[in-house]
Amino acid sequence: MGWFLVVLAAVMETVGVVGLKRYSQRRTVLNALAFFGGFGASFALLYQSFRYLQLSVAYAVWIGLGTAAAVLVNMLFFGESRSSARLLSLGVIVIGVVGLKAVS
Repeated sequence: MGWFLVVLAAVMETVGVVGLKRYSQRRTVLNALAFFGGFGASFALLYQSFRYLQLSVAYAVWIGLGTAAAVLVNMLFFGESRSSARLLSLGVIVIGVVGLKAVS
């Protein structure tokens, strides 16, 4: 259950990031809801995951997954750079997150 909550928190963090990007471009209620609601739900879900997982591991995995997802979403939908160095760095983040989960 703890890992499910962390993954769901990372998904909601990604919703918050997309909402932040869109809200900075156009201030609408829907964009504000995605921004504040995504981050709010993300923090609430992460907090709930602490009942099942160590804080240090859950937080690191949440940050890693959220960062990787935000980078991918911005590459795919907002035209950010897809350089090989950036993709390699993203891969290192994913490997680190998988490693943390594997040893916890």
